[in-house]
Formats: sequence, C-alpha cells, structure tokens
Amino acid sequence: MFVSDLLAGKRYLITGGGTGLGKMMTRKVCELGGSVSICGRREHVLVETADELNEEFGPRVTWFTLDIRDPEAVDAVVDAVWDEAPIDGLINNAAGNFLARTETISHRALDAVLNIVAHGSAYMTLACGKKWIANDRPGNVLSIITTYAWTGSAYVLPSAMGKAAILAMTRSLAVEWGPKGIRLNAISPGPFPTEGAWERLVPTKKLADVWEQRNPLGRTGKHEELMNLVAYLLSDQSGYINGDNITIDGGEWLAGAGQFNFANILTDEEWDKITPKKKD
Repeated sequence: MFVSDLLAGKRYLITGGGTGLGKMMTRKVCELGGSVSICGRREHVLVETADELNEEFGPRVTWFTLDIRDPEAVDAVVDAVWDEAPIDGLINNAAGNFLARTETISHRALDAVLNIVAHGSAYMTLACGKKWIANDRPGNVLSIITTYAWTGSAYVLPSAMGKAAILAMTRSLAVEWGPKGIRLNAISPGPFPTEGAWERLVPTKKLADVWEQRNPLGRTGKHEELMNLVAYLLSDQSGYINGDNITIDGGEWLAGAGQFNFANILTDEEWDKITPKKKD
C-alpha cells in the first residue's frame, strides 16, 4: 500500500512495543524504513523482538525497560532515547485491561489500569512534548484507544475511564501544541485478535462468536488493515490531520449505538409480515 521508504529517516518511540499489536507496529515502521525504540516492563520480550527485527531489517530497533507508571523513569528513558537520536513520533500503545463485574474490583485493580493507561500515556506524551518544544522540532503523537472511550462500556470500567482520558488529552493538546508543530491523533480499533488480549477479554468461544456476529462486516479486523492506518498517521502525508480519532472497527460501535439495530435478527419473512402494506 505504501512506498518502501515512507518512514525513512524517522524515529519512533512505542510503548508496549515488544508484544501484540505493539510488536506489529514496530515491524511496520521497520518495513517502511523507519527506526524504533520500544519500551516495556519485560526485558526478555523486548530483547526477543529487537533481535528478531534487527536480524530481518538491520539495526533498526533499540529497547529500554520501563514502567510507564513511574514519571521519573519515563523522563529518564525519553532522555536516553533522545541522546541516541531525536524522536519524531510517539505511539502510546501500552495498556492494561480485564473483563470483570465492576462491583467485584478493588481500588488496586482500578489504579493498576488507570496508572498505565491514563497516567502512563500522559507521562510519555509530556516527556516527548517537552523535548520537541525545547528543541523547536515538530512531533507526532498517536494513541491507541477504543470506541468505548466515548460510549462507555460495562465490565471494563477502568479501561473505559483511562481511554476517555487519553481522548481528552489528544484533543486538548492538538489545539495547544498544534501551533508548535506537534500533532496528536488517536485510533480506536475494534476487535483485532492478539493472543494476550484475547485470553483476557474474550476467554470463551461464546464471547468470541458474539463479537463477530455483532459486527456489520461479520468478522474481526485483519492486522494489516490496522497497521496501514498506523503507518499513514505516522507519515508526513497525514500532516493536516490533527486532534482526530479514527475508528477502524467494521462499523461495530455504530451497530451497537442505534436503538433499533437489534432488529437485524428478523428474517425476510418476518419483515414481510410487519412491513406496512401500500394502499391502492
């Protein structure tokens, strides 16, 4: 879909870049000529991903262990990455989530998700933004959120609260930092299966089947579809998109939003019975 050097000469920092969708984003940047610094809490995962991609693409990936819940550690890693080479863009991808009845969760469980999703993403964004502003350089922040950032969702309350905060941050800083040449946008993916997230959020076949059935396109997303959108928003070709959130979910959230969308369960014969007949 893109020229092979679309991101050549660009350097990106990706949180949670060692596994799942984060690893796929890291690979996509490398495929398009860019370089990446990935960070996360599990060193062995970061090392494996960096070694794998560097063997395939050459020395494109560096790694840093980081708990993004620690603002001082975030500043130190951003300083270290910048010392290697200036950062052109940040992807706030690291997240935490679990499926639970809200009345059963503890305040520690609530904090565990909010500290990663809301606070961690804000710490990373502020650290990079301060670097860009101090060095009079443009910047690009892309945050991975979700459609329930604005609709809300039962059974994932901490995540919904955290993702809503990121959406507010994106829209606020897009206006405040836009004049400084810093763009902020978000992507709201629908169901894009990954091993880790699927085990936590769709642990049974019954849930997985319902997820596909409720989607107007009748399927989950293909990873390449999401990666292409990420690549476009990272590139200079999307330079006039700022403060937006782009949904890529096959129409899933719209299908759940309309009050009478549930009528899709009717057969053609049942529709014929209830459809008003035209009078002669």
